[in-house]
Amino acid sequence: MDARGARAHVARMVGNTTMFVGLLIALLEAWVGIGPSIGPWVFAGLFVIIGVGLRLEAAILDRQ
Repeated sequence: MDARGARAHVARMVGNTTMFVGLLIALLEAWVGIGPSIGPWVFAGLFVIIGVGLRLEAAILDRQ
Protein backbone atom coordinates (compact mmCIF):
# COMPACT_ATOMS: atom_id res chain seq x y z
CA MET A 1 0.00 0.00 0.00
CA ASP A 2 1.38 3.38 -0.93
CA ALA A 3 1.59 6.32 1.46
CA ARG A 4 -1.43 8.09 -0.05
CA GLY A 5 -3.59 4.98 0.29
CA ALA A 6 -2.47 4.47 3.88
CA ARG A 7 -3.29 8.09 4.71
CA ALA A 8 -6.73 7.74 3.15
CA HIS A 9 -7.34 4.55 5.13
CA VAL A 10 -6.38 6.20 8.43
CA ALA A 11 -8.50 9.28 7.66
CA ARG A 12 -11.46 7.03 6.87
CA MET A 13 -11.08 5.07 10.12
CA VAL A 14 -10.68 8.18 12.27
CA GLY A 15 -13.61 9.82 10.47
CA ASN A 16 -15.85 6.83 11.15
CA THR A 17 -14.82 6.77 14.79
CA THR A 18 -15.40 10.50 15.27
CA MET A 19 -18.83 10.36 13.64
CA PHE A 20 -19.75 7.39 15.82
CA VAL A 21 -18.63 9.18 18.99
CA GLY A 22 -20.54 12.33 18.02
CA LEU A 23 -23.72 10.40 17.35
CA LEU A 24 -23.26 8.44 20.58
CA ILE A 25 -22.90 11.68 22.57
CA ALA A 26 -26.05 13.06 20.94
CA LEU A 27 -27.97 9.85 21.62
CA LEU A 28 -26.90 9.76 25.26
CA GLU A 29 -27.74 13.44 25.72
CA ALA A 30 -31.18 12.93 24.21
CA TRP A 31 -31.80 9.85 26.34
CA VAL A 32 -30.29 10.86 29.70
CA GLY A 33 -29.90 14.63 29.29
CA ILE A 34 -30.36 16.61 32.47
CA GLY A 35 -31.32 20.25 32.16
CA PRO A 36 -31.12 22.61 29.20
CA SER A 37 -27.35 22.26 28.75
CA ILE A 38 -26.14 22.96 25.21
CA GLY A 39 -22.53 21.83 25.76
CA PRO A 40 -22.92 18.14 24.85
CA TRP A 41 -24.85 19.05 21.69
CA VAL A 42 -22.04 21.37 20.60
CA PHE A 43 -19.42 18.66 21.17
CA ALA A 44 -21.55 16.09 19.33
CA GLY A 45 -21.99 18.44 16.39
CA LEU A 46 -18.28 19.21 16.24
CA PHE A 47 -17.40 15.52 16.30
CA VAL A 48 -19.82 14.76 13.47
CA ILE A 49 -18.58 17.71 11.36
CA ILE A 50 -14.96 16.66 11.87
CA GLY A 51 -15.84 13.05 10.99
CA VAL A 52 -17.57 14.09 7.78
CA GLY A 53 -14.60 16.27 6.86
CA LEU A 54 -12.18 13.40 7.39
CA ARG A 55 -14.35 11.09 5.31
CA LEU A 56 -14.39 13.66 2.49
CA GLU A 57 -10.62 13.99 2.70
CA ALA A 58 -10.25 10.21 2.46
CA ALA A 59 -12.56 10.09 -0.56
CA ILE A 60 -10.57 12.80 -2.31
CA LEU A 61 -7.25 11.13 -1.52
CA ASP A 62 -8.51 7.74 -2.63
CA ARG A 63 -9.80 9.13 -5.93
CA GLN A 64 -6.48 10.57 -7.04
